[in-house]
Amino acid sequence: MNVRFSVIIPAYNAARTLPRALDSVLAQSHPAHEILVVDDASADATPQIAAAYGERIRYLRREQNAGVSAARNHGAQQATGNWLAFLDADDWYVPDRLKLHADWIAQDGALDFLTGDYEYRDMSGALLGTSMAQHGSGRAMLSKAAGADRVVMEGDEFEAYVADHFGDTHTLSVPRLAFLELGGYPLGFKVCEDVHLLTRLVARSRRAGVVCKSLGVYVIHGDSATRRDPVAAQQENVRTLTHLLQVSSDFPPAVQRGVRERMRLGRLNLGYALAKRGRRREALRAVLPSLYERPGLASVGDVLRMVRG
Repeated sequence: MNVRFSVIIPAYNAARTLPRALDSVLAQSHPAHEILVVDDASADATPQIAAAYGERIRYLRREQNAGVSAARNHGAQQATGNWLAFLDADDWYVPDRLKLHADWIAQDGALDFLTGDYEYRDMSGALLGTSMAQHGSGRAMLSKAAGADRVVMEGDEFEAYVADHFGDTHTLSVPRLAFLELGGYPLGFKVCEDVHLLTRLVARSRRAGVVCKSLGVYVIHGDSATRRDPVAAQQENVRTLTHLLQVSSDFPPAVQRGVRERMRLGRLNLGYALAKRGRRREALRAVLPSLYERPGLASVGDVLRMVRG
């Protein structure tokens, strides 16, 4: 298969970090078919930064800010490659990110999508950890790989992946047609929109390729919305997961179980955020639905944690 990657970079007031993101894509050992910068109505110098790259990128300007999901979807609609990869404007790729996936796709045409490991770094560039090592599903894949750089995820392994996935948007490689058939990222959600898409993608997949090497860097911001207002962020997370739960009735059983567990964890995180603000009654109400929707020791433990504060 001739793998032609369209790399989509949504950008909103990203003048400070966009050059690093773009340079990391232009430096790929497997060149991107095209790089699309989707400017979501930036008010800073983002247009000028993009213009400086000339014909090396495609610049798409949206005149009304509609959010990152709409920007990514617009890029996918305009893309001409047969595979899509995504990168946020404040993150970056390692040089072999596209090659590691393109070579595998060319060898195994039965892979429905691909993902991989990545690094967490702070604003100074200091390494904070890696995604696969910090998630149970990632550790399971590392164990299965037994030191190999590649491992296939399939069947019941998707349950843990949906419940608490490793990898992220910038490690995802997906066929453009599959992305469009899914309808892209859901609109109207500010948190967890990536999980919503990924779960719907998993629900229609049999085999996913996992590269057990870092494909990029995700920058942890101290002033992110999640850290500025944890309660609001976790409430939005639960709202997105509630919608995902509603549309999961025809998903494979393992994926359904993963969605229910993800919802339990989402409610627990909301409970923690409320409890830390001294809102213990609200914290208890946040986790109680899991007790009757997903009865078991885990849900009982969630309730007891909130009762004990």
